[in-house]
Amino acid sequence: MIIPYLYLLNPGLCTLVVDLGRPRWRRFGVPVGGAADRFALAIGNALVGNPPETAALEISLNGPTLTTDGEVACVLFGAPFKMTIDGLAHEAGKTFTLHRGEELRIGGTPSGLCAYLCVRGGLQTPVILDSRSSLEPLPAGAELPCQNGVIHVRHFRHDFAWNAEPRLLRVVDGAQADWFCIDEFYSQSFTVTPASNRMGLRLHGAALTLPERELESEPVCPGSVQVTRDGQCIILGVDGQTIGGYPKIAQVISADLDKLAQLRPGETIRFQRVTLAEAEALYRNKQAELREWLTRLRTAEAFAS
Repeated sequence: MIIPYLYLLNPGLCTLVVDLGRPRWRRFGVPVGGAADRFALAIGNALVGNPPETAALEISLNGPTLTTDGEVACVLFGAPFKMTIDGLAHEAGKTFTLHRGEELRIGGTPSGLCAYLCVRGGLQTPVILDSRSSLEPLPAGAELPCQNGVIHVRHFRHDFAWNAEPRLLRVVDGAQADWFCIDEFYSQSFTVTPASNRMGLRLHGAALTLPERELESEPVCPGSVQVTRDGQCIILGVDGQTIGGYPKIAQVISADLDKLAQLRPGETIRFQRVTLAEAEALYRNKQAELREWLTRLRTAEAFAS
């Protein structure tokens, strides 16, 4: 059997192979990594008939140009990137078959920041520490093994209920929340600065009053909101470190972690304090919505087959 490849003619701004990362390796200091917006990855994979954790391409702000030497069933899902196939416009969120020699060009997006190019059968790149996720952005000329496949047209909306307020981040108190004047944190808006990436979002706002104490390094995780020595905040992302010495004023709840992936430099955000019980309920609601959509998509795929 001949294995088809996707070829990166142009890598775009930051194109990565991602799955659900390496959560079991954090005790060794290895960041989780993987997809920054796991909801979008799961839906994109479901559209092409894959399990949620299947490896795909994560595309940020400006996408790559690709071609193939086979027939590959694809969808681009997440932020509404502009894209063309051999110069003809194609809509993100709608499945398509990329045929041998066709050129898929993914441009920019008017809103959001990242999306996932999912292919039926997933990308068959090497497994390192239980994951296919890239350790660095893919270069021009990268060759990505996949599987042959064709697909009928399917389409999915972008406006999820859980993302109705993308610039509102709900948080619970961080481990050192009582070190700060908490009203200074919740009463203002913060701007996402250009010095942000998958390791973390660096924010700018009115400087918080610093506590008169120091913190020894201790465990941190994606969504931890740390306060630096200049009184500004950083929200750790999926590639963030596993320990840190800045105090943690808040923790973004699990239900809102995917929002971090879609925040662009220059956008303003604000934080809303919730209880642990509310955070648990919001997480359950989001997971229930995801399960419902995955069930619908699997059912639709079974009827179409």
